[in-house]
Amino acid sequence: MAFTKVCKIEDIIPGTGVCALVDGEQVAVFRPSQAEEVLAISNTDPFFQSNVLSRGLIVEHQGELWVASPLKKQRFNLSTGVCMEDEQFSVKAYKARVSKGSVEIAA
Repeated sequence: MAFTKVCKIEDIIPGTGVCALVDGEQVAVFRPSQAEEVLAISNTDPFFQSNVLSRGLIVEHQGELWVASPLKKQRFNLSTGVCMEDEQFSVKAYKARVSKGSVEIAA
């Protein structure tokens, strides 16, 4: 599996997300805390076909991390991409890691 370097870990403010273009796809990359941990899902909100998920709020529910879409607040699991409100509208989840200070995504 090939990983693509998208940015430095310090480019992502803890508790927020950014958007990266990986193999022609918009990917929302999130850094939930100060730790060097990143999670990535598709940036496209499937309810509105808008590329906005990287601007959503990171929330915790039953021990798992989710992002709430900035449009209508549907929540997407940051590990699996499953939509909490309606699994028919789930998004793609990507493998993400931090290597030597760089954020890398596998498409």
